[in-house]
Amino acid sequence: MKLPAILQGESVTRLLQGAAGGALIAIVVGFNWGGWTLGSTVDKKMVEAEQKAIVRVLAPICVDKFQQSVDAKPNLEALVKADSWRRNEMVEKAGWTKFPGSEPDRRVAEACVNLLSPSK
Repeated sequence: MKLPAILQGESVTRLLQGAAGGALIAIVVGFNWGGWTLGSTVDKKMVEAEQKAIVRVLAPICVDKFQQSVDAKPNLEALVKADSWRRNEMVEKAGWTKFPGSEPDRRVAEACVNLLSPSK
């Protein structure tokens, strides 16, 4: 059996180079513009979305706990007067971001402070 001319001599080299180049271009285009993602990237985005959902649910509960406290008005005044970088810490230390079975969460405290902020 005689092989076609494209599979003989230097033609084989060119064929393999073209296949490798095409595969490389397909990979670059697929990952940059085709929407392909690695499993690790999907896992990371899933965890981030999960955390955002948790914060979105717990922040209003934190605000409610804050507003239901006995000294809510003085606490709000102190929160507004405090430096912006200390507000999250104040909310965490007061325990408004602590929920059964969890530790205080900085992201929940930040969202809680944003909801309590009078500038909104």
